[in-house]
Amino acid sequence: MNDVGARVLERLRKLDNVREFATVRPRDAATMIIIDRAASTPKVLLGRRHAGHKFMPDKFVFPGGRVEPLDRRMPSASPIEPRVEARLMAAMARPSAAKARGLMLAAIRETFEETGILLGAKTRAPLRSPGGAWDAFAQEGVAPDLAAVHFVARAITPPGRTKRFDTRFFAIDAGAIAARRDGAVGPDTELTELVWLPITQASRLDMPAITTAMLEELNARIAAGFGHDLPVPYYRVVNRRRARELL
Repeated sequence: MNDVGARVLERLRKLDNVREFATVRPRDAATMIIIDRAASTPKVLLGRRHAGHKFMPDKFVFPGGRVEPLDRRMPSASPIEPRVEARLMAAMARPSAAKARGLMLAAIRETFEETGILLGAKTRAPLRSPGGAWDAFAQEGVAPDLAAVHFVARAITPPGRTKRFDTRFFAIDAGAIAARRDGAVGPDTELTELVWLPITQASRLDMPAITTAMLEELNARIAAGFGHDLPVPYYRVVNRRRARELL
């Protein structure tokens, strides 16, 4: 295990207070990290969750949420990069290219719903929306560009928690921002503010431990060239201990 993985695991283990393990089944979720690498110091986009939320109130997080059935049906400008698709299907209970695609599209949709940012490529060809938030992409002529999305980590919430998620963390360059809509962020919305910060500064914000861990993983990934060929860390509990495997 590399130094980054060891540090992250140790940090997460210190936060564990495992009681009798609950049997809550983790739900599939997807998160998007948008990286602005226009300057010498990369910045990432984070949002502060509303203070009234029962789950992680007032914490800074990456946009993301649960996968919806409609996500698989949204047309895209490009397919998932083959190496990314293979890693998404690795360790999947029932490997499916459609499920892998749905996970990535969910991260793009959730980003729009929480920030107003539409990620993808402009197209003049008509887009057939499956409905819901995807209507905005069709109206703006923005097709999700899946080949531009990187798979950077997977993490399953440990047993013993009231809410558990099997989350895939994706990353994309800020150059993929094709359009924006106002009104998604405000005092009464899920995210009350957005900030662009260098990774080292961002890690000082009040955020969940897994978000801090992903920032460290992302920093190491950027230093290694940020290529699709890099292995993907997978965090989960094995035999009641935190484990970090590589996909």
